[in-house]
Amino acid sequence: MASDAIFIHHNGSSGYKFGEEHPFDPLRITLTVDLLKEVNALTDEQIEDPSSFTEEELLSLVHRTDYLSAVKQLSEDVNADDNSILAQQFGLHTEDTPYFAGMHQAAMTIVSGSVAAADAVMTGRAHHAYHIAGGLHHAFPDRASGFCVYNDAAVAIKHIRQSYGAKVLYIDTDVHHGDGVQWIFYDDPNVCTYSIHETGKFLFPGTGYVHEKGVDHGFGACFNMPLEPYTEDDSWLESFNVTLRKVIASFQPDVIISQHGCDAHAYDPLSHIHCSMKIYAEIPAILHELAHQYTNGRWVALGGGGYDIFRVVPRAWSLVWLTMTDHPLAKAIAKGEEAMLPDRWLSRWSTKSPHQLPLKWMDDPADIEPMPRRTEITNKNRAMQHIVIQDL
Repeated sequence: MASDAIFIHHNGSSGYKFGEEHPFDPLRITLTVDLLKEVNALTDEQIEDPSSFTEEELLSLVHRTDYLSAVKQLSEDVNADDNSILAQQFGLHTEDTPYFAGMHQAAMTIVSGSVAAADAVMTGRAHHAYHIAGGLHHAFPDRASGFCVYNDAAVAIKHIRQSYGAKVLYIDTDVHHGDGVQWIFYDDPNVCTYSIHETGKFLFPGTGYVHEKGVDHGFGACFNMPLEPYTEDDSWLESFNVTLRKVIASFQPDVIISQHGCDAHAYDPLSHIHCSMKIYAEIPAILHELAHQYTNGRWVALGGGGYDIFRVVPRAWSLVWLTMTDHPLAKAIAKGEEAMLPDRWLSRWSTKSPHQLPLKWMDDPADIEPMPRRTEITNKNRAMQHIVIQDL
């Protein structure tokens, strides 16, 4: 009999770190796992190491051989004289995505975790699987981009297509458009990509417009829901519900892979969307419902972006697991009951956080300033919703 949910994590993913001042900090995984343990939602015995896969089995499904060779070379000898030219050729020379020692092995560990999560679900060993180190959705077959070296989500999808022949719905809730995954499957009618994000008019990577619908046989299997800057909870959730439910009903997938970047929160320093923890309680609840309605429960969840690593990421990512496992805390939050963060977790991390930590799972509305253009923003998002679903 299948387990309801499996939590996959390898300590080696903590090596995926670009530098002390870089916003992508693996400490957020430690904070999340610690929070789940403190509320008795996760034990060491429940955490599974990913299976070992060879590079040929995995990376070659998506990434070019010359790119893989470059990543390995830059990882092994960071001081080589010819590194500058090689790094520029493959997108590993920028402040966003600079090469670092051990980069290949750390990124490979993350890919292995996402593929292991996919296997757990597709073999029926679990209905759901969660790999919070995953979700590196900006990487391309031939280059790194946006903090992402290898595209673990795309590799997991390719693995599912190759090994199980299943139709995959990829759902990306990161505030940045899931461009790498979209373009990799842009001509594939059996992989539907859905991304809800801040409009590319103002935010990296500058893509994800409604006219991006796929090409050739893949035309009509790509959906983008770009949101206006300073979109708040109600408009975000309305846009998500209206468009995603139409997409999944039309596509009828066999499995859902979701990316849970939590950088649409008002506290996040790298975007302009103005949401609260409300959407991060609703997103997994909606996906949980849809998985059981459309895919016999098959649901793989990955992490992603999120750069307020103390106040936002641990709460948001924990809510995915709490929802997957039908934890009483998730049920209480869904009912609107007040839920406090554990004292021991707060005392352990409060001295390390640059901001005062919230005391509750859900944000106090008074702590997030309301937007004066709410009606205008909502109306613009509604107009975009109609365009997204007009052909469904």
